[in-house]
Amino acid sequence: MATAYAAPGAGANGSQSKSAMNNKTMFAPGFTINVNANKTNNGAAANGFGGDGRGSAEALLPDPDFSSPARVREYCNSLRAAAVSLSIQVAMGAEIMKGVLAAVPDPEGRPFGSRTRAAKVARKMSRSADALRDAAKNAAACYSAFQQEYEEEINRVRHRARRPQQPVVNWAEQ
Repeated sequence: MATAYAAPGAGANGSQSKSAMNNKTMFAPGFTINVNANKTNNGAAANGFGGDGRGSAEALLPDPDFSSPARVREYCNSLRAAAVSLSIQVAMGAEIMKGVLAAVPDPEGRPFGSRTRAAKVARKMSRSADALRDAAKNAAACYSAFQQEYEEEINRVRHRARRPQQPVVNWAEQ
């Protein structure tokens, strides 16, 4: 047996909350304007991706401005993060390539020949992923070495960067 649905009762659409104060009319246009400002720099979009959808190296790293310890940290951390991300993507690509190429039949008909050929080719891409992972490690090690080598200069100006301490109220002294 089919049941008929009744129209919503009074107030079901939120009209019960309307009061004399809420019924004041004000000009409110019924449209929205969205502005997307993607400025281009030498033909590349502002998000760092060109028109063909590929990323550019400039989008992955900040400018190499090493004028302060914070800038050195920012650059090394950005390099580490980009290398880790790329390492994961390349490792996945190597596994996908291995699987796709293993499906190509061996021309000589050798058993497991297609898998062997696919592994040889994908091994090179896997080594690229390992190199990117090592680049991430070296970027972190670079900042660590910077801190160790320039510890004296960093500590010399560190006290100037601290906020002045607030006076402590001693409630026992009355």
